[in-house]
Amino acid sequence: MTNEIFEKAYKQRDTNYYAYDQYGDNPMQPLAPVAIVALKGAKEFSIGVNHALVTRRKDYLTEARPEEISAGFLRPDFHVPVNTFRFSSGEGKAVIERTIRGHDLYILCDVTNHSVTYKMRGEYNRMSPDDHYQDLKRVILAASGKARRINVIMPYLYEGRQHRRNARESLDCAHMLLELDQLGVNNFITFDAHDDRVANATPTSGFENVPTTYQVLETMVRCFPDCHFIHDEMMMISPDEGAIYRAMYYASVLGIPLGTFYKRRDYTVVKNGRNPIIAHEFLGQPVEGRDMIIVDDMISSGESMLEIAKTLKASHARKIFCVATFGLFTDGLDAFNKAHADGLIDAVFCTNLIYRSPELLAAPWYKDVSVSRFV
Repeated sequence: MTNEIFEKAYKQRDTNYYAYDQYGDNPMQPLAPVAIVALKGAKEFSIGVNHALVTRRKDYLTEARPEEISAGFLRPDFHVPVNTFRFSSGEGKAVIERTIRGHDLYILCDVTNHSVTYKMRGEYNRMSPDDHYQDLKRVILAASGKARRINVIMPYLYEGRQHRRNARESLDCAHMLLELDQLGVNNFITFDAHDDRVANATPTSGFENVPTTYQVLETMVRCFPDCHFIHDEMMMISPDEGAIYRAMYYASVLGIPLGTFYKRRDYTVVKNGRNPIIAHEFLGQPVEGRDMIIVDDMISSGESMLEIAKTLKASHARKIFCVATFGLFTDGLDAFNKAHADGLIDAVFCTNLIYRSPELLAAPWYKDVSVSRFV
């Protein structure tokens, strides 16, 4: 009789557990009270994450029984202040200014935020990705032995483009993951990694690579309701062979054809550490009369993407949309402004996962994709 009662109670409590619904009647119990530490480059983004977390947990409280609520489940602000101090010599240290003992700690880090500065020898310096990464390690060291669990949320994977070794190159991304694992990081969460196979560097650690496909399509439908995601009116374009698996996923989900470009390079010349591109060659169905979506993980200068858009427009493509998870725009904003003014591109969709300059946010062709509530 006891076993029957236990089984009945277990089934009721475990209803639909394996098909977990974040807004359903089966909230997972937290491991420990959540604490969010936002490094200097990620403070703006963390505000949206905190708001989404507070809102979601308030929704849980309307349905949950009081005995199911753990200590620290709902707070008005999950942030824990941290000071990543710099000495005048440029050396630094991290000080966590409130207790995190026994907490499930989430550290948010944006290594691309070049707007953050620090003073060294009387002069202000912009923080590079290397500087942000050093601050991340300092915070982890400050939390070691105190937090119940340490999780790193790094939307843009530091050194993600250096995921494999060619000749005598350094293997930076794998070393970064291995180093964080050795520092005691339990879970590493990133978005749309350049190549998620880099997780092989730490096979026994938690590595989550979160796609942004849904959020991009949601924003695109809202901004351009007249677009038709059907076979004869739209095509997904991969700008090169490295991005084709992303384009394949979009094309499969939407049921539209896939086209791809491949880069012909001059392997007899090395310029800025790379073999220069001679031409972009297209493989795919005719593009005439179709809307184009060019998808990649990031836009750095955007030179290749604009060159591809020019080629597609010359083949009588209709609207052209550029999609990238990370809009770095290290250069080329003026080129995109001109391309939009000339009717070459209609819009560029990038997420809010990293820092975006005020000039980029003000551009008429730029559409910001919010991913805060999914973190």
